[in-house]
Amino acid sequence: MLSTQTIGSRSRRFDAPEKALGRERFASDEYPESMLWAGALRAGVPHGLLRGVDTTQARAIPGVVAVLTAEDVPGENRQGFIHWDMPVLCGTKVRHAGDAVALVVAETRQILAEALLAIVLDIEPLPVVDGLDAALAPDAPLVHDLETGNVLKQASLRKGNAQAALARCPVVIEETFFTPQQAHCFLETENGTAYMAEDGTLHMTVSTQAPFRDRFEIGRALGLPPDRLHITAPFLGGGFGGKDGSTVQCLLALAAMHAGGRPVKMWWSREESMLAGYKRHAARMHFRLGAEADGTLTALICDLDYDSGAYAHLGVEIMALGLEHSSGPYRVEYLEANGRCIYTNNPVAGAFRGFGVAQVCFAFEGMMDRLAVRLGMDPLELRLKNAIRQGDKNGVGVVMTGSTGMAECLVGLQDHQFWRSRDEWVQSAPPLTRRGVGISAVYNGMGYGRGLADAAVAKIRLTGDGRFRVYNSVSDMGQGNSPTFVQIVCEVLNQNESQMELVQPDTERSHPSGSSSAGRTTYTYGKALIQACEAMRDKLLHRAAMVLMADEASALSLVPGAVRHTSSGRELPLAVLAGMLHPEDRVCIGEAMMPVTHDMPDGGESFRLGFPHLIFPYAAHLARVEVDELTGLVTVSDYVAFTDGGRVLNPQNFEQQVQGAVAQGLGYALWEDCVAENGQLQTTDFSTYVIPGSGDLPDIESHAVETEEESGPFGMKGIGEVGMNGPLPAVASALLRMGLPMIRAPFTPERVLKVLCGGNS
Repeated sequence: MLSTQTIGSRSRRFDAPEKALGRERFASDEYPESMLWAGALRAGVPHGLLRGVDTTQARAIPGVVAVLTAEDVPGENRQGFIHWDMPVLCGTKVRHAGDAVALVVAETRQILAEALLAIVLDIEPLPVVDGLDAALAPDAPLVHDLETGNVLKQASLRKGNAQAALARCPVVIEETFFTPQQAHCFLETENGTAYMAEDGTLHMTVSTQAPFRDRFEIGRALGLPPDRLHITAPFLGGGFGGKDGSTVQCLLALAAMHAGGRPVKMWWSREESMLAGYKRHAARMHFRLGAEADGTLTALICDLDYDSGAYAHLGVEIMALGLEHSSGPYRVEYLEANGRCIYTNNPVAGAFRGFGVAQVCFAFEGMMDRLAVRLGMDPLELRLKNAIRQGDKNGVGVVMTGSTGMAECLVGLQDHQFWRSRDEWVQSAPPLTRRGVGISAVYNGMGYGRGLADAAVAKIRLTGDGRFRVYNSVSDMGQGNSPTFVQIVCEVLNQNESQMELVQPDTERSHPSGSSSAGRTTYTYGKALIQACEAMRDKLLHRAAMVLMADEASALSLVPGAVRHTSSGRELPLAVLAGMLHPEDRVCIGEAMMPVTHDMPDGGESFRLGFPHLIFPYAAHLARVEVDELTGLVTVSDYVAFTDGGRVLNPQNFEQQVQGAVAQGLGYALWEDCVAENGQLQTTDFSTYVIPGSGDLPDIESHAVETEEESGPFGMKGIGEVGMNGPLPAVASALLRMGLPMIRAPFTPERVLKVLCGGNS
């Protein structure tokens, strides 16, 4: 029905020229005339009672427009998407060192800095809850006043009687794994501009992954009607989940409400971003896995503890995905997965690429490698033997009705030269160097999951000069969804890129379509956009039929820039046709919603939102790893990823997603760790928090395993998350093969040396 003019072809991104030439404007590029600066004073104390905020000296500084405290916050003074427990400005208690306690609006950044230093805080320190054990202790201080202590949420998922099944298993292995907090480290830190118009509308330009949701979060927190909030979201300089929720939004809106109509800019420094921005949840994961003597997986019992930091944010939902994916992409007949999301005085944890799944992949794949060693089996054969296939039930009992390419990804690795030649490569290691080849098999639920409508509304307009304007409704944080939308329009309408215009999300021009997250943007919005384009195509053919004297629209076809009468060759330029149509008749809208599963495991009812999932991308990764026995330095020499993302719409975008995810995942495996001591962050900038540069990374091979996801646009699935989950377990797998059983990430030289010397990681 549809041509293959652009879909499936390797083409440059529509947004590439403007970005390469520096002409694309990000939120951080906005410097409105007569602009003021806003900044927050952070508590600097991880836990304490706020006895007073003396703003007298700050208010007296010339050029200070406003100094605001909790008393100045209208509305509920609570931020949150699902759990509303984080104040905009603290009033009586601080729960982590990055809590905002005062807000200053000033003429310049210099005056702003001076005023922030002039504010005097009176904070009575409280005992610090600095980790999971401290939070769970019987006499632990309470971060929030809850009957459940410091446990935000506790839940269990069950499939059959896993305890009894485990007792019957001839082979049982047990281990505990630990993962750290990880920072997003996007190039463009959290920022935005805002002003209050005379009619009471608050206009904001923000680096955000969820502009439509921001309206309701800001509105509730500050007592503003959401329809009086206008938010635009230009291209983001990175997000990865760290901008999926309020960062500067409520503070910036509050500042604009006290700026007398002047625009206000807020832009966090790297240090403030590290202190106050969201992090990946640190996790402790205890696993017991039972199997038959031939390697058939039988039963799994696991206990997952997630450190949510000072506030809930999306911690419960992240824990839910960890529990859902705890048995990996395998058939496991019996499951008991217990989870706790726990408050501490550490930095606030939130969404991060891999959303609770990256942690458990390390644990379960580690168990698979240990099982292979115990049984003397090839680790890839063990994974293939148990790999989930279409029609199977996954660990929590959801039937895999969609495309399921896990086995195909593993076969791709099995046939790769790096796997076939692994023994020779290991044996040829130079002196004082150990080598190992590790693998991992991972999957990741796509979209919001059950309980939350994963919907999109797409809009396209034929402009007066005969071009097509695409109104993107979901933020583009660099993953390339918006140029893919242009590609879809070109495909359905048989047009060239030169006839396209692209508008980034704007709550007054586009329609609510959810957040840029969960690997769902191209899938959900793409489906809606196809509907809008098909409606536009049919409309234009019908309207043109009256002009070209065609008795049937089927006698016409769209060609670049025109409608053509197929038999006669006569053409009607789109610019001429546009001039004949009323502006409202030149717009088409399409809607779509992601399907959900009706399978629900025992215990799953306790999760209101986001559980379980129906559609999954899959990946199999391989890492060739070297360890220097003198220093403990781990080097990844080569990396290969096979990924099932359904049909590939643009191979270049596909490869970029995989390579970026692997790079971020290797940082998680080898370098990145947000270290906090007694609640105080020690890794405060890029001199202490190390992320990999291009020279630290290997060549990354990306291979697509194309399946057909019938529910997706052109058969595709989103792969934005799944690639993040493979590197940590793949590197750990390689280390285990060389006799280094690492259970705590990242695998720093110090930890590796300790294991080399016979200790624990």
